Amino acid sequence: MSASSSESTASESLSGDSAAEVAVGPTAERSSNTFFGDVWVNFKRWNLKAVRNPFVLVVSLVQPIIFLFLFTEVFGNVAGEAVNRGIPGITYETYLVPAIAIQVALAAAITSGVGLVNDIENGMYEKVLVTPMNRTAVFVGKTASEVFRIGVQITIILGLGALIGAEIATGVMGALGIIGVGILFSLWFVAFSNTLAILTRDQESTIIGANLLQFPLLFLSSAFLPLGILPGWIQTFARLNPVTYGVDAARSLMLGRDVMTVIELTRFQSVLDGVVPGVAVLAAVDLVFGAVAVYLLSRASSSDVK
Repeated sequence: MSASSSESTASESLSGDSAAEVAVGPTAERSSNTFFGDVWVNFKRWNLKAVRNPFVLVVSLVQPIIFLFLFTEVFGNVAGEAVNRGIPGITYETYLVPAIAIQVALAAAITSGVGLVNDIENGMYEKVLVTPMNRTAVFVGKTASEVFRIGVQITIILGLGALIGAEIATGVMGALGIIGVGILFSLWFVAFSNTLAILTRDQESTIIGANLLQFPLLFLSSAFLPLGILPGWIQTFARLNPVTYGVDAARSLMLGRDVMTVIELTRFQSVLDGVVPGVAVLAAVDLVFGAVAVYLLSRASSSDVK
C-alpha cells in the first residue's frame, strides 16, 4: 500500500511538473521580447486608445487654438507694440506662435497622467505589471505615443499660425526644429504628469495638480511678452521656468535670430546661440523628471495600484 501510494504521488508530481512546463512555456516566450519590441507594443496600444477616445486630444488642442486667436485679436495691438520695443520688425502673430506651440505641448502632456490613472482605475495597469514586459519599455512606449501626437498637434498650430500671417524665418528646417523643441519640452511634463498619477492614483487629483501648474508656468515666463518688460519678480521666476527656455529656443528658430533672454551664448554667432542653451536646459530637466517617473514605475507593484 505504501509503495502504491508513493507511485501515485510521484505520478501526480510528474503531471504537475508537466503542467508547470506547459504553463511556463508561453510566459518564457513572451519574456524573450526585446526592449524595443515591448516599446512598440505599448506605442501601438496607447495610440489605439487615443483614437478610440479622441475627446481628450481635441480638448488639449482646442485650448491653445483659442489662445492663439484670442491673444492676436484682443491683445495684438497693445502687445505688438511692447514686443516691437524689445524685438523690432516682427508681428505679434509671429512672436506668439512659438509660445502656443509650447502651450500645446504642455496641455497635451497633462493628458499623459490622466491616461495612466484611467489604466489604474480599470485594472489594466495591474495586468501590465504582472506581464514580463520591461517596465522602462512600458513607460518609453507610452511616452513615444504621446510624443507622436504632440508633434502632430504642434504641426497643426504652425499651420494655423501661417494662415494668420506668422512667418517662420528659418523655413521648413526651422519648423521641424520648433516641433523638436516642443517635443523635448513636453517630456519633462509628461514625466511629471505620470509621477502625479502614480502618487495620487486618482484622476481628479492628477488633473488638478497638473492644471494648477499650467497657467502659472505659461504666464510667468517669456511666452506672451518679452522678459525685459515684465516685473522684476516675474523675471526672477521666469529664469527658473522651463517654459522660458522652451519658448525662447522655439522663438529663435521662428525669427531666425538669437532671442534667448536668460543665457547669453555667442559661440555660434547664429540662431543656434538661442537654441542650444534652451535645448541643453530642457534635456537636463527631462532627465531628472524622467528618472523619477521611471523609478516610481519600476517600484510599482500590483498591491500598489489596487
